[in-house]
Order: sequence, then C-alpha cells, then structure tokens
Amino acid sequence: MAETTARSAAVATTAAAEHGERTAARAYLRLLAAVRAVLGDDPELPGAGGLLAGPLAEADAALGAAGLSGNERAFLRLVARQAAYDDPRRCPDGPRPSEGSGRRPG
Repeated sequence: MAETTARSAAVATTAAAEHGERTAARAYLRLLAAVRAVLGDDPELPGAGGLLAGPLAEADAALGAAGLSGNERAFLRLVARQAAYDDPRRCPDGPRPSEGSGRRPG
C-alpha cells in the first residue's frame, strides 16, 4: 500500500513539473508574440517597456515556478517543443487541445 501511494505521489509530482514547464514555455512564447506585436514596425517605440511589463512578469514568474531560472538550455529545448506542438500547421484540424487535455507536447 505504501509503495503504491509513493508511486502515485511520484507520478503526481512529475505531472506537476511537466505542467509547470509547459506553462513557462507558453508564457515565454506569449512574451515573444507581444514583443513582435509591440516592436514589429517601430523598434524605438516610446513606452514599449510599459506594454511589455505584464508579459515579461508572467514569463519570469512561470520560469521561477518551474525551477527553470538560470537553466536556459533546458528551457529553450522546452520552448522549441512547445512551439512545434502548438503550431497549427502541424495539425490539420487546427490547434491542438489545451494543456488540460492530458496530451503531452513533442
């Protein structure tokens, strides 16, 4: 019984870590989209910092919560997998289901 409980706890911990990593990758991808939208035509746009403060704070908090701060190599691998997973061109029926679906990227 104790072994089953320990195994279940380990699975739940792994799932939570993967969820946090996907959340961080998605927050970073949203930050990139916001940067492109804000700075796309005018890289010297006054006030751009204020427009990007929210997405930057979200990405920073998600990185910290996932334990990825300072581990750029692992994080960028996650971002690349998430970006490919979210790419609607890879799925003929449109974007894939959201993270609550139980499907994993990559």
